Amino acid sequence: MAKLAVPLLIFFFLLSCIPSQAAPPLQTPLQTPIQKDHSTSQYIITAYLKTPLMPTKLVLDLGATYSWVNCDDYISSTYQHVPCNSSISNSLSGYGCEDICDGPPGPNCANNSFLFIPNNPIKPVDYKKVNGLNDALVDYLALLNNLGSLSSIDNFIFSCARTGFLKGLAKGVTGLASLGNSNLSIPVQINKAFSSSPNCFAMCLSGSISQPGVALFGSKGPYNFLHGIDLSKSLLYTPLIFNPFGKDFDPYSHRSPEYYVGLTSIKVNGKMVAFNKALLAFNDRGYGGTRISTVVPYTKLQSSIYKAFTLAFLKEAASSAFNLTTTKPVKPFRVCYPAGAVKTTQMGPAVPIIELVLDRQDVVWKMFGSNSMVRVTKKSVDVWCLGFVDGGIDGPSIMIGGLQLEDNLLQFDLQSQKLGFSSSILSKGTNCADYEFPTRKV
Repeated sequence: MAKLAVPLLIFFFLLSCIPSQAAPPLQTPLQTPIQKDHSTSQYIITAYLKTPLMPTKLVLDLGATYSWVNCDDYISSTYQHVPCNSSISNSLSGYGCEDICDGPPGPNCANNSFLFIPNNPIKPVDYKKVNGLNDALVDYLALLNNLGSLSSIDNFIFSCARTGFLKGLAKGVTGLASLGNSNLSIPVQINKAFSSSPNCFAMCLSGSISQPGVALFGSKGPYNFLHGIDLSKSLLYTPLIFNPFGKDFDPYSHRSPEYYVGLTSIKVNGKMVAFNKALLAFNDRGYGGTRISTVVPYTKLQSSIYKAFTLAFLKEAASSAFNLTTTKPVKPFRVCYPAGAVKTTQMGPAVPIIELVLDRQDVVWKMFGSNSMVRVTKKSVDVWCLGFVDGGIDGPSIMIGGLQLEDNLLQFDLQSQKLGFSSSILSKGTNCADYEFPTRKV
């Protein structure tokens, strides 16, 4: 029978129950390809789990507290449950303890087992049909190192989930990979296992149909791409900000795992967009701010910001520099142009440049046509659409989505709490599919 009671120190309690070994040196960076699933616009990493190690496809989520895997068919000779410690009185919503397993023993059912409530960020789980409480597990996780072999963590903590949690996720995916700012995220657990490595990870999302991007863990560089290009030298830096109200204003959450940046203004074609700048700060409900997300395909803007932004873009696109006239829009977009009227450049469609001005006036994230426009072709329709959508009035005021992140290198320095960003690396003559992966050793 499950009862809610969360031990704040369970993470350390668990590690004390596992035989300690000297941490091996980390051949950094650990890395994994990130493949875009174009039917869902989700970004998928491949990690190796279980014993024997098995490739496992997981949806990448920058805002998740911990990873989870479907355990309905989980088979491994090394998994362990996380024991409860009910003497610790502190509790947080979303955790629990299973005193007695009331089903067949297995990965998702054990006596005296710590519980999580995993979350599907794509399609909310119907808890009337699917049990939300799921066992926490410890097992091996491995990723490719820079020598071409696998480096493993033998005490990787994650949550089980049931098959019903997979609804809305890409075909072949069996769970979710947390890259959030949490003690249980993949980058932080890698740092705990290999403490000599920096508490830092980088990612470069590819929009290619066939060629993946990359996630890199435990290294601040170099990040070597084809033609001898080291993108760690092309980064600007801005502070990472964390929602003081916790994740999605959960009153029981003490630290938000989601990454925000301090946006101060938006420019279109060099001209300031006029909107209520107070929306860029958190209000007393935890709404507002500018979040980075890999689980929304296009940037969402709070309704009043979206209106001002699209009006500014329409005005600049109609100017003599571009001379573009709109056509009938295609949902979910509201601003579209005939494809034949839009010129193509190295940086994508020739449209007004969008600039996100961050903590200083000289720290600017530039978005060219490749990151602002979406090509829509179906039947007799062939248009380029502005890839930003109306996000309503609640939640983050701006949520920077997948399209705007593609072919940009992002470095999340969790120790210094700062974000390094490159803007579009197409300007460097490379792209995220050009990362030089090491040759895999059998």
